[in-house]
Amino acid sequence: MDARVERIVTEMGDRLGPNSGLGGTLKFDFGEPGSVFIDGKSVPNTVVDGAGKSADCTITVSLETFEKMVKGELDGTSAFMQGKLRVAGDMGLAMKLGPILQKAHG
Repeated sequence: MDARVERIVTEMGDRLGPNSGLGGTLKFDFGEPGSVFIDGKSVPNTVVDGAGKSADCTITVSLETFEKMVKGELDGTSAFMQGKLRVAGDMGLAMKLGPILQKAHG
């Protein structure tokens, strides 16, 4: 797993806290660098390496696009419309992405 992905796992886990409000499982798949799995069903919520895990919703996105979204330079809807972000599974969980990203990097 790429060091940037390891940092995302750590920071997201720290900032989301015990209850993200997600109510499901979400996976960010960054391709070759790795993936991040958020278990919003467990108590407390956990954020771990997503390798080999399936989720209620999988968001496939490049690290570069993800970082722009976290910084507020690109919103999830625009990224989706531009084809920079793909969603598989529960679209309702994907709609909760904005607030989760804001919490993840405060």
